[in-house]
Amino acid sequence: MSQPRFSTCDLCDTHEGDVSGAFRVLAPGYHSYGGVRHFFGPAVVLRALEDNSKVRDLLATPGGGRVLVVDGGGSMRRALVGGNLAVNGAKNGWAGIVVHGCVRDVAELRAADIGIRALGTHPMRTAKLGTGEVDVPVQIGGVFVRPGDWVYADDDGIVISDRALHA
Repeated sequence: MSQPRFSTCDLCDTHEGDVSGAFRVLAPGYHSYGGVRHFFGPAVVLRALEDNSKVRDLLATPGGGRVLVVDGGGSMRRALVGGNLAVNGAKNGWAGIVVHGCVRDVAELRAADIGIRALGTHPMRTAKLGTGEVDVPVQIGGVFVRPGDWVYADDDGIVISDRALHA
């Protein structure tokens, strides 16, 4: 089943007067790595610095069209998502993954049927210590993302809303 089409530019135009904080735009710098270029869904939020144990755990559960937002602290030292995790997330019905940090296995990510945005790539995998916090609000690039917020990502950027914005 394909998702309805949307444009983050159109969403921004529609909500440009919103000063309530309900509509937010992530700073530029996130690159597309997944096989799906446009994706949206309610956010599952995770804070995990250089340990992808909880990322693996979450992507092994039914995604139900949700988007996993991983606050990796912007670390450029380790990759929080690789090819195996992307394939697992796609298989389990996750719409996308947004990583405030790095990914790896780019060829495998591009072949996976899931949207992936990240700050960059790094070939080093993470430690597996079981650390991380699930369902916590995070601030990435100066923007708050809370569990249950809606994430919309396309070639122009990523927007966050406290409610669904599509029909």
